[in-house]
Amino acid sequence: MWLFLCMLRNVLFLKFCPILFPVFLNFLTVSHCLTDASTRGTAMVPKLALDVISCEVVRVLQLTDSCIVPISYQVPRKSSGQEFHDDLYPDTVGTTPAMSAEEWWKGGNKQVDKVSLHPDKRPKPAAKPTPVKKELPRGESKEDQPHGCSTSSSPLSTPSSTAAPSRSPSSTSGLSSGFLPSPSQSVKAIQSMLGPTSKFRHIQGAVMHRDKHITNIRNLNLTTPGECDGFCVNRQRVAVPLAIAGGQIAVFERSGPGRQPDTALPTIQNSVNVADLSWDPFDTHRLAVAGDDAKIRMWQVPEGGLKETLTEPKLVLQGHTEKIYSIKFHPLASGVLVSSSYDLTVRLWNLESGEQVKILTGHQDQVFGMAWSPDGKLLATVCKDGKVRIYDPRKSTAPVQEGPGPEGHRGARVVWVCDGKYLLVSGFDSRSERVLYLFSADSLSSGPVANAALNVSPSTLIPFYDPDTSVVILTGKGDTRVYIYELVPEDPYFIECSSFNSPEPHKGLAFLPKTECNVRDVEIAVGLMLTKTTIEPVAFRVPRVKKEFFQDDMYPDTAVWWEPALTASAWLSGSNGQHKKLGLKPKDMTPVSEAPKEAPVRKYLPSSVYLEEKTDEQKKEELLSAMVAKLGNMDDPLPQESFEGVDDEEWDD
Repeated sequence: MWLFLCMLRNVLFLKFCPILFPVFLNFLTVSHCLTDASTRGTAMVPKLALDVISCEVVRVLQLTDSCIVPISYQVPRKSSGQEFHDDLYPDTVGTTPAMSAEEWWKGGNKQVDKVSLHPDKRPKPAAKPTPVKKELPRGESKEDQPHGCSTSSSPLSTPSSTAAPSRSPSSTSGLSSGFLPSPSQSVKAIQSMLGPTSKFRHIQGAVMHRDKHITNIRNLNLTTPGECDGFCVNRQRVAVPLAIAGGQIAVFERSGPGRQPDTALPTIQNSVNVADLSWDPFDTHRLAVAGDDAKIRMWQVPEGGLKETLTEPKLVLQGHTEKIYSIKFHPLASGVLVSSSYDLTVRLWNLESGEQVKILTGHQDQVFGMAWSPDGKLLATVCKDGKVRIYDPRKSTAPVQEGPGPEGHRGARVVWVCDGKYLLVSGFDSRSERVLYLFSADSLSSGPVANAALNVSPSTLIPFYDPDTSVVILTGKGDTRVYIYELVPEDPYFIECSSFNSPEPHKGLAFLPKTECNVRDVEIAVGLMLTKTTIEPVAFRVPRVKKEFFQDDMYPDTAVWWEPALTASAWLSGSNGQHKKLGLKPKDMTPVSEAPKEAPVRKYLPSSVYLEEKTDEQKKEELLSAMVAKLGNMDDPLPQESFEGVDDEEWDD
């Protein structure tokens, strides 16, 4: 019985093998092309542009994020590159129209004539007329003539010799493919035409772990004016206005995250509604609060945070006659504050003496926003009267420059960017669409040099600018999306990066000093996001491969802006200063610019690995091995051999 079953198995194998072998053979010859970059689109080159002598049957142009790559598909033939193969190239549709549009409208149905792809039989292009040589006037040379644009070949054309890697001869005709190992000069030219790309384009925003959240915030004030950021932070603590009578402000210590008590929370009693508030950049304990009563109160938070309710401010500044819009501390001089008010004035305060020192005029309507220049010499404002102004407050109370601002009247913000050479204004256009405007600080009167339209939304975009990376992060109160751009001082000026979306609308986003960033995780900015009941830290990271090295291209020496460069009296008397610089590299990390060079590794193996040609004998051996493995080893016992029989005496005679 066992011998019979083995013979039957071999007979079935030999009978059906000639049928199955061609199927498996075709399956093994299927080929693919794996590219190095993700594909954004593809387009096929016309048949007449193929290199038929090299047996090229298809050429595809692949669009990636930064370049256009030609991919050539060739059929390997022994005589490839020597003769034309008729079986691969039937006549194809030509480029001469069969009829005119008028003939087609009248019912014509002519077909386009087909042409041969044989190089010797293709229609010859019409010869261009020979240009008439123009004689030059006496005394004038060719160099004196105006230069015109010289014609050149198409940037997408590539030599046929580099269209695909060479193939080894084979008796089996299969579809093979290949691609250029590196962009040619024409592809690089196309890449430059696509414009610059940002190394921050893949920036990722992520909310940090819950153990760093401040939760259970009650009675949050959601009606702060549009000129106010909604709350303010420094490296130690957060100040949040509350919707409680008396203009109360909660102060939370960042060192004590977690659930806050339901009751008995110590606060600052400002006595009037909060219009704007800001921490002193050089004193983490001093908080300036502007109120509805046209007064600015300076509060001193004790060491370790609020333990009891504060009711008496350390200093009260009076001078405005109407409600205050916003307040800003000087970036270099300690004890210098500027404020704007409904009385259409911008006032400069010396906190050392508690006195008003300057009144800046020229605004015809509400002042939407103010910003100090990086060197602390100039002050920029954007106003509801449709003007952007620059003041030199130590020299004149009138603006030194003035130019057209946003057309919309719903709100705006201003910030200095690109080393103080430009002003970025976030506002609205006449259709209430949110727009970013970029102004040259040297010529405001000429209007914006560039703008970028975003979307339609009621809230004003509040910009945060990082001078180390030239990245600006923008969002509005009540938004869920955070926009990120890299700004460059040349066209296209705005380079859009990936945006961050919060799970629910936030009430504000404020940022911490650069020293709070985890450089080991390539964080370039860390902010605190205010929601209805929580304060959640958000880290903005740039994905990098060699994170074990310090990414020195991301972290130049940063300004120590939390230490003053000069005093208020020194600045007011005409002195200027600048911040010290601080390196962010940890001692145990090596800069990535000094990392040992490694040989480039392809993400995917070249197509030649997958398309390696095999002889028929090798394919038969593989097929036989696969089928034997499927059917089982012939030396293995059959299942019937394990059956137990009956004794001889049990047979019925």
